[in-house]
Amino acid sequence: MSLFEHEARQFKFDVLREVSHRCFEGKLTDSVVDELAYLLIPGKHANFRCCVYKEREIIRQRTRMAMGKAPIPTENDNPRQIVRVIEAACDDCNIHKILVTDNCRKCMAKSCMAACKFDAMKMGPDHAYIDYDKCKECGACVNACPFNAIVETQRPCKASCPVDAISMDENGLAQIDEEKCINCGACQAKCPFGAIEDMSWMTQVIEELTSGTKMFAIFAPAIQGQFDNATLPQIKQGIRELGFEEAYEAAIGADAVAWYEREDALKHKEEGKKITTSCCPAFVNMAKQHFPSVYENNVSHMVSPMVAIGRYLKHHYPDHKLVFVGPCVAKKQEVQDSCIDYCLTFEELAAMMISRHISPENVTPSEADIASAYGRNFAIGGGVSKAMLQALKENSEDAVSAEYADGAAACKKALLLMKVNRFQSDVLEGMACVGGCICGPAAIENAPKIKQRMAKENAEIKEKTITSTLQQFDFSDIDLHK
Repeated sequence: MSLFEHEARQFKFDVLREVSHRCFEGKLTDSVVDELAYLLIPGKHANFRCCVYKEREIIRQRTRMAMGKAPIPTENDNPRQIVRVIEAACDDCNIHKILVTDNCRKCMAKSCMAACKFDAMKMGPDHAYIDYDKCKECGACVNACPFNAIVETQRPCKASCPVDAISMDENGLAQIDEEKCINCGACQAKCPFGAIEDMSWMTQVIEELTSGTKMFAIFAPAIQGQFDNATLPQIKQGIRELGFEEAYEAAIGADAVAWYEREDALKHKEEGKKITTSCCPAFVNMAKQHFPSVYENNVSHMVSPMVAIGRYLKHHYPDHKLVFVGPCVAKKQEVQDSCIDYCLTFEELAAMMISRHISPENVTPSEADIASAYGRNFAIGGGVSKAMLQALKENSEDAVSAEYADGAAACKKALLLMKVNRFQSDVLEGMACVGGCICGPAAIENAPKIKQRMAKENAEIKEKTITSTLQQFDFSDIDLHK
């Protein structure tokens, strides 16, 4: 049974599952790269690409990434670059921005030729064509054609990138500018061929688990609804059955962040400054790399919820390793600067569970401490600022005004306004994924289902306050500042 309608995502998942199975069994060797290529692409005939040999090469590169290696061996590999291009898969998009379609009638006006200042537009025996050695992609011919027969297109990866980090090399393959890239995964989510994927630490986590390392899992609140009809307690138990000693909600750290971030918000307001939230790593990367003055003056000094609960656990259990599980690929970069040891996506967690024949909806749940609904709703766009307002309310403090930037494009616009002192609200909540974390590039289920599951389960704790979470989990001795 397939988890994904997107066939490239399903192949990625199949690779993760097979790699996980072999790793748990202690049978993961370098030969698995070829083994999976023939296992997943059997026979002699291609079903998706030009030939079966290309299909197998794509599986090989996917397998390398599942094993934590670059898709193609490279001498100067940057471990901080999480989003990578699978070159073998990146060659089926049109590589030209301007295209002449079959709608061209070879009209007598020849408006396209007259509009072109670079002598790139030619007339063939059946319709116009473009000399791409001369074309500057200015779009003049597009605007001139009376039949709309000339179209201007953007490759999905390039069009989706909010920071213009993707370009095409001399062979028409996508390449990522690591200085610009914020590892948001937008290109990964939009590529229809699955040619851009995230690096995996799954095998390292499995090796730690099978060697007996004491490990805790910290999971993002967007995990609700990701595993069919499994409840959150069942999902937690499923994680334990993988070998983790315990599983903790990142939402506990979200409650703590909301509680203490309100202090930063009030301080900024007193000083006449604006403040941004800090839970979305791609949003923080955007500010740090592309709006450094805003990052320095306006980005909250609070750590993310993941790091907050991580510091709490490291304080009380210094001999345990921590693994974060979420729908976000940018977290894989964030953990490299934090107390968290590894990061897995929901896709990778599901692959591990299936490889071990663990079905969360069929396990007997074991209850444990829970966060508030405010902390859990950090996963939904607008939830972070709502939690901060709740923390102010519980402290009988004056409210602040907040604005939510929904998606990377909106974040970029809001950060620009903040840079030029035209942002109006006191607090900017930025989420690189439209809709929030529940729409992350490594989510399994669609956002409506996740929202429905969250609303159903969280209704039981709607009266729980942020204060009550901090009475259970005392963060007073934990430094939550960057």
